[in-house]
Amino acid sequence: MPSENSPQAYPDEGPETSGGGPETAPFEDELGEVLHRTGGSFTPADRTALVDAGLRRGRRRLARRRIAVVTGGALVLGAIGLGGVYGDGLSGGTAADGSTASGTASAEAPALITGAGAAPDGGLTGALARLLPEGELSGAVESLNGRATVRGVFDDGDGGAEVSVGLFRVDPTGAEDRVTCPARTYTPYDFCGTTELPDGSRLMILQGYVYPDRREDTKDWRAVLLTPDGYLVDANAYNAPAEKGAEVSRPEPPLDRARLQELVTSDEWRGTLRRLPAPRPDKETGGGRVEVEVATTFASLLPAGLKVYDQGRQDNEFAYAVVDDGQGRSLVQINVQTGMSDTVADLFGGATTLPDGTQVKVTKQPGEKGGAGVVQWTVDTLRPDGLRVVVSAFNSATQGSAATRPEPALTVEQLTALATSDKWVG
Repeated sequence: MPSENSPQAYPDEGPETSGGGPETAPFEDELGEVLHRTGGSFTPADRTALVDAGLRRGRRRLARRRIAVVTGGALVLGAIGLGGVYGDGLSGGTAADGSTASGTASAEAPALITGAGAAPDGGLTGALARLLPEGELSGAVESLNGRATVRGVFDDGDGGAEVSVGLFRVDPTGAEDRVTCPARTYTPYDFCGTTELPDGSRLMILQGYVYPDRREDTKDWRAVLLTPDGYLVDANAYNAPAEKGAEVSRPEPPLDRARLQELVTSDEWRGTLRRLPAPRPDKETGGGRVEVEVATTFASLLPAGLKVYDQGRQDNEFAYAVVDDGQGRSLVQINVQTGMSDTVADLFGGATTLPDGTQVKVTKQPGEKGGAGVVQWTVDTLRPDGLRVVVSAFNSATQGSAATRPEPALTVEQLTALATSDKWVG
């Protein structure tokens, strides 16, 4: 990794707004689970962020792909990203096994913090304290479970703010695609930029928010560094003493872009990173890969006459588009996965069965992301061979913004036709 004295190369180019808030919900990924994997549930604890994260086979892959940022997208964050890039797993202080106690390394990594080569003089807490600006770090907690995290409240005289750092090892193959600014359709932010450092590391810096609907003005400024050999350092700084559940204590987090870069690129973390266990093989929980190109097929199946304002994809299983039929913008999103028969069969109680055996379940419900007046129409389908196609449409451009029209731009019949099209059969 670059040394602390290397020239500043933090991203200073990229989409930036005047701070008027973004449009939608992030992907709140539990980074710890994501990279324990790569595994977890991409949190969807939030089903709609990923068109029903209940596509459980994807729990492992969805989490991984969201590393694209999410708090997000990704680093998918984005439905798409590090979203929620990763999300609340890092600073929440909760290891995968629920432990938050410092000094209790897992059997996988019995000497993560102590011993030759580890961060000296106080372990991770000492390293974090040395790398922060002048001020006081209090309440620090270290968590060890196949990865290493440290968090605490830092006060430079302008108000206490939570600061956290997570250290992970990931499979570097294709991982650079995950350190990517998320789509604003899913992850609101004021600034995001990525750059490649001289040693080949990829750096992303994101200045966003904890809550996409801005119900609280807690800011999350984040830096993520991925090295060519698969070391990942993720740092977050907030403008409140805790990521969630605490009142804002200052206008901005205490670490600007330059400070965030210095924090994640410091050699202080190198010893601990070397001691982390190698990433586990990415074992799927069922099913095979999707044979069709989802984004292209999805676009070809959208009804004629729609103007497309925005579109994107995540891996080859998730795609979205913001469309307008002349009555207002509407978000439409799709998720396609194979081998889902045993995983999601319980979700299809009361479904209609088509002549070919495909089960079709239609739901209409209020939006779940805080947008005023938002409704979500979903058609969820499961074929006899385990192919699951889920399509949702909203009457807003993003799930977190107010409704722009009475109903989604696509009818239930159109959504059903899209989800049951023979084009999805690989």
